Amino acid sequence: MPRRIMFVQLKTGYDTDRGPSWIGWVDFSKTWSTAYFHGRTLRRGERMFDANFYDVETDEEFWVSGPKRDRTDNRYGPSGPEIEPDAADAYRAFLAGSPLPGRQNG
Repeated sequence: MPRRIMFVQLKTGYDTDRGPSWIGWVDFSKTWSTAYFHGRTLRRGERMFDANFYDVETDEEFWVSGPKRDRTDNRYGPSGPEIEPDAADAYRAFLAGSPLPGRQNG
């Protein structure tokens, strides 16, 4: 199962880009259509306004994407994402110029 450090933001119940967000490890299915994060199963969705995954149990919508080196992941959010402790070292190395684990070749 592919595992990547990703930016994840809850969209349901919040104005544009104001939901809580995290930088952390996300596990993906072989087809990349399902993501597993914080004990949730997220499915890739279609025709959603400001999200690309939804929780299969709660229907809450999420934005899942690779983190940005310039830290502009939260476009309008009141604060930056929470950095998960187990991803912090790899994320700091990424911010300093290293590739993210699993993305050394693109």
